[in-house]
Amino acid sequence: MTTLAVTGHMDLTGETVPLVRAALRELLAKHSDDLTGVSCIAAGADSIFAEEVTAIGGRLVAVIPSQDYRAAKVKADHAAVFDHLVEAAAEVVTLPHPTANRDAYEAANAELSRRADRLVAVWDGTPPSGKGGGTADTVERARQAGLPVDVVWPPGAARRS
Repeated sequence: MTTLAVTGHMDLTGETVPLVRAALRELLAKHSDDLTGVSCIAAGADSIFAEEVTAIGGRLVAVIPSQDYRAAKVKADHAAVFDHLVEAAAEVVTLPHPTANRDAYEAANAELSRRADRLVAVWDGTPPSGKGGGTADTVERARQAGLPVDVVWPPGAARRS
């Protein structure tokens, strides 16, 4: 069994989504036998990864950063996808943080890394912002812990400005 966790940007442009989806599909195909995907199923990269894991018959583990995450952080345009992925997940782990904040996100990223054999990072290579809990921070911590990281950023990919 291979367990892949994901971290990635939420602010992908509309043109980037199909590029990232195709790159993730190609990467996941290499692990399609007995695959578990671990994701916080946030908008953007996390949800695209989760959708592709379930599309190839993989087992999805959803890590929800806080007790109030759905109500506080899931925007209306992402709610249907979020709810569908929670329902599709073989396991849903809601962390004990009452509020979605930096501590909750850092704990969620630690849980992703703890469960994973590899980290898939949909990441443009931008250094950490200093806020903590972001994609670059997660990649940095994974690398420091010796967790292999597969960076996915296809040619032409961009983030909303």
